Amino acid sequence: MADLPDHTHYAYRVLWSAEDAEFVGLCAELPSLSWLAATQEEALTGIRDLVLDTVTDLAENGEPMPQPLAERKYSGKFMVRVSAELHARLVREAAEMNVSLNQLAGQRLAAG
Repeated sequence: MADLPDHTHYAYRVLWSAEDAEFVGLCAELPSLSWLAATQEEALTGIRDLVLDTVTDLAENGEPMPQPLAERKYSGKFMVRVSAELHARLVREAAEMNVSLNQLAGQRLAAG
């Protein structure tokens, strides 16, 4: 199992679950997994241990496993489909700002 990804490199998140009245640990690469615990620390430890068990099991069974997001290579390109009206409005705004549509979209995405 030399090609087993390092389970600490996955993207983890801990949130409060009002429904469960506990913290829930999540892993972005394995969204079907979660771990409930009384504290944030326990939720993080629990989900990390569960991910380790899961990737180990996947490897033992020869099943594909997700690569950690942080280790993936990104091109910096993606396509977004919008309505014709929105496209026209964005082109006008970009022209008025004297920037390309791509620059405008990048600025808007970066601003959140």
